[in-house]
Amino acid sequence: MTTTAASESVTEPAGGRRRRRKVPVPGVRAERPHWDAGAVVAGVDEVGCGAWAGPVTYAAVVMPSDRRVYKLRDSKVLSAPERERLADRVRSVALAVGVGHASNEEIDQLGLSEARRVAARRAVEALPVRPDVLLLDGNWDFLAGYGTHNELLVGGDGRSTSIAAASIVAKVTRDAMLRAWDADHPRYAFASNKGYPSPGHRAALRKHGPCALHRHSWAPIAALRQGRLFS
Repeated sequence: MTTTAASESVTEPAGGRRRRRKVPVPGVRAERPHWDAGAVVAGVDEVGCGAWAGPVTYAAVVMPSDRRVYKLRDSKVLSAPERERLADRVRSVALAVGVGHASNEEIDQLGLSEARRVAARRAVEALPVRPDVLLLDGNWDFLAGYGTHNELLVGGDGRSTSIAAASIVAKVTRDAMLRAWDADHPRYAFASNKGYPSPGHRAALRKHGPCALHRHSWAPIAALRQGRLFS
């Protein structure tokens, strides 16, 4: 059984030619010592921090030590159909899955950093089991003081199976929410941009102003009150 993160080669167009790039393949090197000690390990990851509308969403996933999800990767390198398929697979294989959100109103009230802490706690507390160890993507311990042993993994969604699984569940869950809200706010094309500042989203904001789902405290949205939008 491989416990280190490997990589696979894929091709992509570059100036009319196709070149190869390395995509990290998450492994269980971070999980293995804790599993061997009998600990419950959860990977935690988020999506939505850079969006201008909608919530920030975290997922926490407890993967089994004796089963793997084939083709599990960081959600950012997967297509939408691949993410949907893998999210279903993760939910069927994982020992526990929890999801937590902090709404755009909470982001406005608390600030993004505190809202991230709130959403992450909600995700972990939604797990039907209490984890002993949390593997967190990035270099910030957003669950400090929670009472678990937390390990920070920069680029963790490409290194850890548990974090990669969480990244996929979080992305698929939040995307579904934005698609559902698109019907209520069709001007902003949330189904396609998922609340991120695409050119079309920016143009809609200039024309119509923000809606109830926007993060009104954010500088680009607040600037609309002064008749301008940051580029």
